[in-house]
Amino acid sequence: MERRRVGILGATGMVGQRFIQLLHHHPWFEIAWLAASDRSAGKTYGEACKWKLDTPLPADIAAMKVQPNVPELCEGELPKIIFAALDTDIARELEPKFAAAGCAVISNSSAFRMTADVPLVIPEVNAGHLDLLETQSWRKESGGYIVTNPNCSAIGLVLALKPLEERFGIESMFVSTMQAISGAGYPGVPSLDIMGNVVPFIKNEEEKMQEEVGKLLGHLRGNAVEMLDAKVSAHCNRVPVEDGHTECVSIKFKKKATKEEILAAWAEFAPLRGQNLPTAPDQPVEFDGAVDRPQPRLDRMRGHGMAATVGRLRECSLLDWKFVVLSHNTIRGAAGAAVLNAEILARTGRLSKLGVPVTDGQAVLA
Repeated sequence: MERRRVGILGATGMVGQRFIQLLHHHPWFEIAWLAASDRSAGKTYGEACKWKLDTPLPADIAAMKVQPNVPELCEGELPKIIFAALDTDIARELEPKFAAAGCAVISNSSAFRMTADVPLVIPEVNAGHLDLLETQSWRKESGGYIVTNPNCSAIGLVLALKPLEERFGIESMFVSTMQAISGAGYPGVPSLDIMGNVVPFIKNEEEKMQEEVGKLLGHLRGNAVEMLDAKVSAHCNRVPVEDGHTECVSIKFKKKATKEEILAAWAEFAPLRGQNLPTAPDQPVEFDGAVDRPQPRLDRMRGHGMAATVGRLRECSLLDWKFVVLSHNTIRGAAGAAVLNAEILARTGRLSKLGVPVTDGQAVLA
């Protein structure tokens, strides 16, 4: 795989920092451009960023100049692959500008997740939804497009659900989340609000989970996604944990399932095996049979932070079965998810011909 130049939009935030951490030595991508808001543009990245991760800020990245977050003001050649880590309102304004400039915008924002022609993708779950890219107006006019990854609370859940939905069908589901404070960004939740406390409200989180599960597990019919026909109810809570979202799930299937069949569905779920994607975990869903697992401190880095861990599988007296799922919210649930989306785009040839108008799936040659 050739090494491609990439840019990071919103590079100074927490997700932007994770992008740098994951991409700095990536075998397929090379960080060539960093952009942020007006207060950071013109500074070196080291001056503009309060680095908060547990690995050192790379010296070459620290020395890079932060550029304005609009494509027209790019100094030098604008990379055609843009990883976007923007707040929703800003993303709604800026991401279409980069798509119109012929870029592949690989977004972590919720701004366009539920837009009909924008694929919301977890490569292990619904890589086929990437066909929606060819219907986007940007793709036809400039060769650019937008692809999104899910909300940090939806992605670990859906990884655990996908093999179950395939084998047994899902009729209804209840999920209650315990979400880490890093999901609120930096500086995030004030310490006096979260220490020794649980906050039973995260703005728009429950709605995102319920909608995104339906799209992710839905089926592509022609040029539209047919949403999963299942009832989903979510309760979302912020808890004093640094990283790692824990979710308690109760589920009713359309077809009866035994414990052994459920465990086999998780164990055999490896749809990306053999594709040699650098960020993909060998086993996307790992089961831990201990009575008190998974736990954020012990299990969030499984699969280098890209695997979901499930445990406490037992019968449910209200529905059919219940279990706990844990995933790393800023790796698998944010930057890592977008990097894996970029890898599947590269593997399927969708990072070629960027900046060239496409009609009926074929580049229009000048």
